[in-house]
Amino acid sequence: MQIAVIVATYRRPDALRALLEGYRHQDSGDFEVIVADDGSGPDVREVVDAYARQVPFPLTHLWHEDRGFRATVMRNRSLAATKAEYVIYTDGDCIPPTDFVRRHRTLAEGGWFLSGNRILLSEALTSRVLQENLPVHRWGFPQWVRASLRGDANRFAPMIRLPDGPWRKLSASGWRGVKTCNFSAWRRDLIAVNGFDESYAGRWGLEDSDLVIRLLHAGIRHKSARFAAPVFHLWHREADKRGFDENQRLLDELIASQRTRAALGVEQYL
Repeated sequence: MQIAVIVATYRRPDALRALLEGYRHQDSGDFEVIVADDGSGPDVREVVDAYARQVPFPLTHLWHEDRGFRATVMRNRSLAATKAEYVIYTDGDCIPPTDFVRRHRTLAEGGWFLSGNRILLSEALTSRVLQENLPVHRWGFPQWVRASLRGDANRFAPMIRLPDGPWRKLSASGWRGVKTCNFSAWRRDLIAVNGFDESYAGRWGLEDSDLVIRLLHAGIRHKSARFAAPVFHLWHREADKRGFDENQRLLDELIASQRTRAALGVEQYL
């Protein structure tokens, strides 16, 4: 099946370069990458243009004007732009291991979405990755154990690889902790619930929970991709959380309902 990796990014060309190195060295093909740019300057486009001439997969840059946090808009526009059967969402500061796409492909199953986890890098290791071009996408279990013992990574357990099995479906109705920095679903299911809800645009937070809850309301279940497909999350300062209370209100209303479709979603771009 054809896979689209949709990368939400904003003004971090150095992190995006490290991420694209990870996708450049994936151990399987038949995927595309769409950079969903929430209003960065020309330096991000320059990174994408440079890599588009080097990588063995289609690489596209979608951009809109910076008018505050509108990742939901760019994720929807990217979803509308791809014809791939299956979509992986991630963030521009999350580097994939070399088997990331293959693992999502292997675990994908009709009627289910996948949620993976992440290893958080320290500020010091992040600086080294970006300045010295450390190939952490190639690091194996021993290297992450050492990084964790040094305090450069918050944990190493996600690097353990476990096979598919019934245990991956033990939290089939769970939504807490699911983040779109490592999330995948069938495009048809995302379209059916009208993608991300742009009612959250302009304010950070909970837009990923909103999507997951609507998928669950629509009968799409949660399957774990832990111990299979982690990402390596580069350090950054905390996001501006002004407006979070309004997003919480929207999410609380959704939880109390059985609504499946976004009020303002991807259908406007199809």
